[in-house]
Amino acid sequence: MNFARARARMVEEQLVDRGVSDLRVLAVMSEVERHRFVAEALQQRAYDDKALPIGERQTISQPYMVGLMTQILELRGGERVLEIGTGCGYQTAVLAELAATVYTIERLAPLAAAARATLAACGYANVVTRVGDGTIGWAEEAPFDRILITAGTPQVPRPLVTQLREGGSLVFPVGEEQLQTLVRIRKEAEGLREEYFGDCRFVKLVGRYGWRE
Repeated sequence: MNFARARARMVEEQLVDRGVSDLRVLAVMSEVERHRFVAEALQQRAYDDKALPIGERQTISQPYMVGLMTQILELRGGERVLEIGTGCGYQTAVLAELAATVYTIERLAPLAAAARATLAACGYANVVTRVGDGTIGWAEEAPFDRILITAGTPQVPRPLVTQLREGGSLVFPVGEEQLQTLVRIRKEAEGLREEYFGDCRFVKLVGRYGWRE
């Protein structure tokens, strides 16, 4: 399989044709090798328009959703980003290409270890990983310019809002277990401003300020 050709087709058909227009996001997703973040048996499907299993009952998000969420973050290159839900590390890699430093938390140790190894093999030196409850954030490294939650939550995890820098943005799916809405919260001097970007479906965000096991 020609993975480079498959990536180019993915970007054109799944991202550009569906409204992802940030040129930096498109360029990065044309280069990051998504097939390296899934099991060998699934590599032929790595650029399909769908989520794929990565073990531990978790998934790698469909490319469109990765592109959309990354675009909504509006990264310019100097940001410190907190990612909640490392998963296989693909979204982490996309963020690492576009921001200064990515701090990423994964609650499932086997996934965290696999992601750490893949990211290291891909040469990412600006990613810091942790195993733990992402819903409580990473207070000792706060404040963050951007925070991205890659799993569906029933509510806004309040510690994450606290750890967001004024002028920063928090992007996350919120709603029921089977259907959420993608939301961006901007933390402004006057308070929090919410914007909505349509329906989505993610695995559950489990933790103190998320869903129960």
